[in-house]
Amino acid sequence: MKQSLLLLVLVLMFCFPPKSIAQQNVKDSVIDVTMLYLGGGISLPGGDLADRFGLTLSAQPGAWYKSSGNWMFNLNFAYHFGTDVKIADSLFKYLETSGGFIIDGNGSPTDVAVSERAMNLSVQVGKLFPAFGFNPNSGIFFTAGGGYLQHKIHITVLDNVAPQLNDDYRKGYDRLTGGFCLNQSLGFLNLSNKNVANFFVALEFTEAFTKSLRDYDFDLMKPDTQSRFDLMYGLKIGWILPIYGRAPKEFYYY
Repeated sequence: MKQSLLLLVLVLMFCFPPKSIAQQNVKDSVIDVTMLYLGGGISLPGGDLADRFGLTLSAQPGAWYKSSGNWMFNLNFAYHFGTDVKIADSLFKYLETSGGFIIDGNGSPTDVAVSERAMNLSVQVGKLFPAFGFNPNSGIFFTAGGGYLQHKIHITVLDNVAPQLNDDYRKGYDRLTGGFCLNQSLGFLNLSNKNVANFFVALEFTEAFTKSLRDYDFDLMKPDTQSRFDLMYGLKIGWILPIYGRAPKEFYYY
């Protein structure tokens, strides 16, 4: 409850600032600024990942720092989720009856759903290039860096009453995979004196060098020892809360 009240207070302070609050005028000169953001995206898989999953959505919170020289430093976390699991039909082949059902602990057919879950934590550095006649703190940016990518098959059992898919048994089917990744982003950043006009749009590319993190896959009846090359590419948009790093030159009163 305390955390919820604190969050509400922060939101209200941002949306309805006191009359004496000052803002820095981003139109005058290039400034340094810390930016907290909340983004979302849509991605398509490539490489080995395309054999396992399809289209995914993502929620992506993160933070940027832009220097007065328009250098950019980015810390980003992405949580990906999707429903297109391409190996779903063969994943439980040794658990299913001839009719294609999995029998639960009560002796009845049970519903099992599979989906994609993935996370990506990365650090990037890049440069902003003012363009299109906007202010000197807005324009085209390019960033590149690296981090860690992990993905798996999320298995949901109706009422959780199928003992053959409980606890450690479920791990034998989830294909948990992870490894080092490279990231690149190309997009447009807009900073403004108006809170609602701070946003970005970007194309994102990820190349990951991954491997299985499970000792044994039950449906393969062996461990997966193959090295993987997973690709993701997509579109990301986000809303920014800027925190300016130096005293403002001009004051604006509401």
